[in-house]
Amino acid sequence: MIMPTQVQAYRSPKVTIIGAGNVGGTLAHRIAEANLADVVLCDIVQGKPQGIALDLKQACAIAKFDRQIIGTNDYADTKNSDVIVLTAGLPRKEGMSRNDLLKINAAIVKDVVPKAIAHSPNAILIVVTNPLDVMTYLAWQVSELPTHRVIGMAGVLDAARFQTFIAMELGISSADINAIVLGGHGDLMVPLPRFSTVNSVPITELMEISAIDRIVERTRNGGAEIVKLMQNGSAYFAPSAAAFTMVEAILSDRHRIFSAAAYLAGEYNLKDIFMGVPVKIGRQGMEKVIELQLTSTELSALHSSAKSILENINLL
Repeated sequence: MIMPTQVQAYRSPKVTIIGAGNVGGTLAHRIAEANLADVVLCDIVQGKPQGIALDLKQACAIAKFDRQIIGTNDYADTKNSDVIVLTAGLPRKEGMSRNDLLKINAAIVKDVVPKAIAHSPNAILIVVTNPLDVMTYLAWQVSELPTHRVIGMAGVLDAARFQTFIAMELGISSADINAIVLGGHGDLMVPLPRFSTVNSVPITELMEISAIDRIVERTRNGGAEIVKLMQNGSAYFAPSAAAFTMVEAILSDRHRIFSAAAYLAGEYNLKDIFMGVPVKIGRQGMEKVIELQLTSTELSALHSSAKSILENINLL
């Protein structure tokens, strides 16, 4: 007698975004429109996530994407999320450094992360909240997740800014550029020109040192430049695109390599810190830290960046 085959019910991937600000709302749009996963947008403000979700649902009819989109103030609605993206927090204003946000946003992370993880204990946690490296470390502490399941969105965004400025300088498409930026997501980040290429040609072969130095400095201040121009706001298109890239790499198990804030346990001679380094990312989260052979100057700059992060961790 042939027994009927037991078919396991399909469950759509689910992404929770905590924080319905510009970054969170734009990320929800990217995920839904790509038909990547169902989306839950969670925020403390009554009505805001519900309104954004309803707006996105109405966009579905026009753009022809079919994903469940929920706006909520209740963490119970985030249950069984595969990925949680933390965007909640005070955005940076003109004249404010990322470190100025430390105390305010630390309180938010301590409040929201345990609530989210309680409903999705198997999720991968991506942190976007600034100051990013410190908030990623704090999110890891309060979530009690293993280190490979907590990742900070830093290097993808910083590299994109570096790529953009290289493209602008050379007058070429940014699609032909691969750039890499290590270190903290702040003024002491470490763009690596000799590892950054245009169709495999290092930019050190294509530009004068003075131009590279100018682009490196602009990259370090890429977020502050946008804040100054906008006057009353901060970047959200590029940060949401960077977060989407990470979410897609996880849900699709792409095993992609790019820079992200990962936990270091001796790599680059650094321990007990989250900061931007090249990593391989897939369905299990951060699968591997990749150690580049840095020059003494590059390694010194990376350690200077790490020192700043550790000083702020000690303020928590």
